[in-house]
Amino acid sequence: MPLLVTRLLFILVLVAAGLAAARIVAGDDEQLYQPLPFFIGAVGLALAVIGLDMLVRKKSVGTLSAIFFGLLAGLIMSWLLSYVIGIVPLDFMQDEQNAQAVSLGLSVVLCYVCISVIMQTKDDFRFIIPYTEFAKETKGGRPILLDTSVIIDGRIADLCDTQVFDSELVVPRFVLQELQTVADSGDRLKRNRGRRGLDILNRLQSCGKVDIRIHDAGPTASGVSGDVDQMLVALAQELGGRILTNDYNLNKIAQFRGVSVLNINDMANALKPVFLPGESLRVTIVKAGEEPGQGVGYLEDGTMVVVEGARDMVSQEVTLSVTSVLQTSAGRMIFGRIEGQGNGPRRRTRPGGGHDDPPSREEPQA
Repeated sequence: MPLLVTRLLFILVLVAAGLAAARIVAGDDEQLYQPLPFFIGAVGLALAVIGLDMLVRKKSVGTLSAIFFGLLAGLIMSWLLSYVIGIVPLDFMQDEQNAQAVSLGLSVVLCYVCISVIMQTKDDFRFIIPYTEFAKETKGGRPILLDTSVIIDGRIADLCDTQVFDSELVVPRFVLQELQTVADSGDRLKRNRGRRGLDILNRLQSCGKVDIRIHDAGPTASGVSGDVDQMLVALAQELGGRILTNDYNLNKIAQFRGVSVLNINDMANALKPVFLPGESLRVTIVKAGEEPGQGVGYLEDGTMVVVEGARDMVSQEVTLSVTSVLQTSAGRMIFGRIEGQGNGPRRRTRPGGGHDDPPSREEPQA
């Protein structure tokens, strides 16, 4: 609503300006006063500007600031050089019109150069006053930096399709270079993984549900080695962003240096269905377990299910009752027994009325 009111006011102001221009052109002669052409021109100009504004949907304050400061720097430089042009001892420059033409051309060139340089380096742009640095402040959603491993993994594209990310996704240039190196590897497996990562990037760029950009500038902090993980953590600190990865080592390094990390494996584990003791589920036994009598099956999401008394039921689908759930850093494991087989081994009675616990078993490895 405020934007609509602003556009209406803009049209009214341009129309008033057009009518005023018609009055100025006519002067005191009422016969020369023709407001209709000026009215139509003002309305057409207003609609053209509003249409262009609506056409450019993705606007950036950083880009606008870069254009403004580039234009300001170019004008200041051309203004200073105009004095130098006036004292150049050349016959061509002694003509005032020639000097003005050279000054105008120089102004256009300097403005373009300054705007181009600032737009290409706007992520590193700072206002610096002696002893004071006004660095940019991140408001709203912080940018999310993508690691090579999470791009190759491919699940990031499916997550973006669900519109779960409302922040900008950033792919640093050195991550893209590492991905290209993997895609050009002589090893067939690595080459296929690298090409898969490039396909995922193309899919993300063509997806209209998320903003993604390539960040050309690397970390400006001194002492950062050429290691991609170190550079990614340093860049995340400078941009005030988060890192999306499924690399365990990078996760630990980033947390140690105070950088927020989104681990896609942790997100996947958190979305797995929760099973409580006593609930029933069906699973197909695919192999025998490590302990006597155990059978092992897997759910659709890859969760391992250990079933007591199902060792001889390989390739059969059974209904089991959940007895316990074990959550580890590697994933989730569900333990259960086939329904109708009782509640497990009884505790043995010791002399004197006590009970012995059943012998403990070592948990099977996933």
